[in-house]
Amino acid sequence: MAKLGSSKKPAIVRVQTPQKAEEIVALCDEHGWKVIVGIEPDKPEDISDVERLLNPSSPIRIETKVNRNDPCPCGSGKKYKKCCMNK
Repeated sequence: MAKLGSSKKPAIVRVQTPQKAEEIVALCDEHGWKVIVGIEPDKPEDISDVERLLNPSSPIRIETKVNRNDPCPCGSGKKYKKCCMNK
């Protein structure tokens, strides 16, 4: 899957004024992102793709703590305390 802001998947933006369009294009050029800007004064602005590029979400990482009596995560079948706890 292509990355947002690349030439294969450009950010798509709808603005109401040419001035706002110029601001968006300048911002995207500054960061090296590809963007398609549409000026539609009668429709609400939609700059969500650029906002997503500016504030990328990070994946949620859940790290589980292994207790001493749990099975060892190495897959040996032994308890953690008898296998990898002291390594």
